[in-house]
Amino acid sequence: MNLEVIDFIEALKEPWQVELSTKLREVVHQAIPDVQERIQYKKPHFLKNGKYAAAISTSKDAVSFVIFNTIELEFPEGMFEGPPERKTLKLRKGDTVDTAQLLAWVSQASASL
Repeated sequence: MNLEVIDFIEALKEPWQVELSTKLREVVHQAIPDVQERIQYKKPHFLKNGKYAAAISTSKDAVSFVIFNTIELEFPEGMFEGPPERKTLKLRKGDTVDTAQLLAWVSQASASL
């Protein structure tokens, strides 16, 4: 657990963003038990063997969750944005997250890192 990442999440202005970012971070830790985390480019990044596995970023009205190394994964149409090698899920207040499905995608994407 990285204190900078904890501080970043706790400093978010919107309580729903704190809750969602905490949940996303837990998903990453479940999917990648030996994950390394750090603040890079002013947002939390999660690495496996020194390679990017996931990232969380926030804007005024959204929390974005990026999964890296996704070229071989299948995602539902219209759910994610981005090029084949990384996919971004943009979540807004009130959106629900299928944490089990996210955990599976993060596990699959990071398996070869």
